Amino acid sequence: MRLSTRGLLRAFAPLLSIPLMVSTASAAQPGGVEIRRTADRIPHIRAPGWRELGVGIGHAQAQDALCTLAEAFTTWRGERSQHFGADARPARLSTFGRPTNLELDFYFRAFADDAMLARSRAALQPDLLAAADGYADGYNRYLAQARNGAGGEPGAPRQACLREPWVHEIGGDDILRRLFAAQVAAGQARFIPEIVNARPAATGAAKVGHAADDGTLRAQLAHPLGEQAGLGSNMMAFGREATGEAGSVLFGNPHWYWGGPDRFYQMHLSIPGRVDVAGVAFLGVPLVMIGFNDRIAWSHTVSAARRFGLFDLALDPADPTRYQVDGASEAMQSREVTVQVRAADGTLQPVTRRLYGTRFGPIADLGRRAAPFGWGTAHALALRDINADNFRVFRTFFAWNQARSLDDFIAIQRREAGMPWVNTAAIGRGDGRVWIADVGTVPNVPDALRARCSTALSRGFAQIDAATPFLDGSRADCDWAADAAAPQPGAMPVAALPSLLRSDHVENMNDSHWLFSVQQPLEGYPSVLGAQRQALSLRARLGHTIAQELAATPSRSAEALAGRLKQAVLAPRAWAAERFRRELLAPTCAAPATADVGRACEVLAHWSGRAEPDARGALLWDAFWARLQGLPDVELFGVPFSPQSPLDTPRAPNGSDPRIAQALAATVAAFAERGWALDEPLGRRRFVRSGGQQLALFGGCHGAGYFAVVCDGDDTHGIGPDAVANSYLQVVRFGPRGVVADTLLAHGESDGAVEAGEGAAEASVARHARRAWLRFPFHDDEIARDPALRTTRLP
Repeated sequence: MRLSTRGLLRAFAPLLSIPLMVSTASAAQPGGVEIRRTADRIPHIRAPGWRELGVGIGHAQAQDALCTLAEAFTTWRGERSQHFGADARPARLSTFGRPTNLELDFYFRAFADDAMLARSRAALQPDLLAAADGYADGYNRYLAQARNGAGGEPGAPRQACLREPWVHEIGGDDILRRLFAAQVAAGQARFIPEIVNARPAATGAAKVGHAADDGTLRAQLAHPLGEQAGLGSNMMAFGREATGEAGSVLFGNPHWYWGGPDRFYQMHLSIPGRVDVAGVAFLGVPLVMIGFNDRIAWSHTVSAARRFGLFDLALDPADPTRYQVDGASEAMQSREVTVQVRAADGTLQPVTRRLYGTRFGPIADLGRRAAPFGWGTAHALALRDINADNFRVFRTFFAWNQARSLDDFIAIQRREAGMPWVNTAAIGRGDGRVWIADVGTVPNVPDALRARCSTALSRGFAQIDAATPFLDGSRADCDWAADAAAPQPGAMPVAALPSLLRSDHVENMNDSHWLFSVQQPLEGYPSVLGAQRQALSLRARLGHTIAQELAATPSRSAEALAGRLKQAVLAPRAWAAERFRRELLAPTCAAPATADVGRACEVLAHWSGRAEPDARGALLWDAFWARLQGLPDVELFGVPFSPQSPLDTPRAPNGSDPRIAQALAATVAAFAERGWALDEPLGRRRFVRSGGQQLALFGGCHGAGYFAVVCDGDDTHGIGPDAVANSYLQVVRFGPRGVVADTLLAHGESDGAVEAGEGAAEASVARHARRAWLRFPFHDDEIARDPALRTTRLP
């Protein structure tokens, strides 16, 4: 199902005549909610309390993303099959991938249930719960207004979803389900089909030992979050040694979804005297998740740490729904879940399924991807997600939104230890230190426990994925270690988690904690936290190099460093091209096999090495390099990786390997087949459509070592809402009057902003394509001066 979205704003144009819309005056009505839209449609929402603030957030997000939100709430309620049929899948990517509607419904019905809602309400702050309830109210108000407006204009364009039965009012519980979906994104949500389709075996037994993997399980586990290579972020923080003064500078840039329910939404939230914070959050979240206030700024990258683990269950020979622990047979927990399914004739039929769980967590049958890890008569796997019981995630964000200093921010993170699957970097006003940490919820699995509790099945699994803790479920002493200092049972204590507080610079590009600082490697941590002393991604090598280049000569001020930083992070450099192009191509291009290959060599020799929109050669290089990525480093490079030289190894590619010449010849042939010139300008194929315009883009894919990630893996149709790329970008510092932030939102605020339509491109999409940073209007006088200012007041 692909929803029509671009017509939303056109459809709701009649609402401009409703008395709700007022002039651009900035004084808020007592007790009311004020939404001031400035450049790029960014809403600045001001309210007297948390519930009212939630009303404004829900109203603004619904105005920009009603259909995406309505479909998402249908997902999180477990009602997709009721409206869209059992076998269809969500139109857009998200952290849980694209399971079938029926699979999603069974999962959310079973796990985002009343018990989860009760635990969530017991854990979250009352003010946060009030904001969630307010969000639902604001969303519902906008839905009613939109339907009235659309109905009053018979000839006006209508948004396709507006009167669909799955678009209806929501409640505060819908927001809590949304928060839960984000909470388990790195654990249970990655295995929804494997959990809900798990069935006890009737005959046969699972094999043990070497894993017969067809490649799909390896691919599924290759990334700590989601299903796409490059999903993650870049972030850097520079302290006084780099800025040359007491101030600091933060850069954040998630490479994230351009569409779907997990895309970012930019907003500014204010309750006078209580909170004043700006940045982005996932759709449906009534808080800022990455951003800044007048005292602190922070960002995140996806962590390399595993947030789930597997347990090898020894099944009772008499019953595959029982398993043995310390020699005693224990019954699996089971429950029936019923979902309403729409048939082809439109009728609804109930479908019931029994789901199974254990003391560790739900049964997950991985046999569809690798046969030895299915549910047999001898073995089954249980999956434990540390975040299934972590309701401190949004407690932490709520507190951070109001943090008053870097020390306050750090204390909140250490107290809550609630970050579910991200690293964090932060700076503070008037503070020359920079903070970086992977302090959150991580399974407490020391390497000694992993070794002591291995089984034949877990040793086979380690050949596919050595990161996931896979322990013996037949022994009670093989459960995750208990520590009284930990924030919850089975979690690592905060003192055992990696963090740094420095005065020069720190950075992370989704590799592990090991090189948060190249000057101070963090070693000796358990492998569940991520690899140490292993080769970095090419993007990480370039990112560390950029940070070192910026810090090598101290700037005269934080302002000066921020200016250099804004240019550096959007320069479309590719590490593979910078470091390997000459050596890779020299043997092949010395005696090209064909005239066309010779022409390719000329194009690549004259290319600047940067993926600018008008670059001739960038497209050719990226396609060539993509063919080499399957070669193991030990075969491609003459100098292997060295932990003593992590930014410069592996290096010295073996250009004489015949596979290099073959890859270039195959790339040339592919271009000919597509009808592309070998010197095709990058922007002719790497572009985004917005409104009636086609905007040339810059940058490239994670695998080629681009720091500016603008990529969807296919340059044939442009980049659109299915992309995982630059999303929200921020460069933040503090001046004499407070925060100074420059931002970009690559995909825009509105549904349909990165799809073909009519009229002008969405302003923020065009701004990102031009690489023209927006000076964020944070203070009231800055908002009042914004030429695009338009104000809405809600009673």
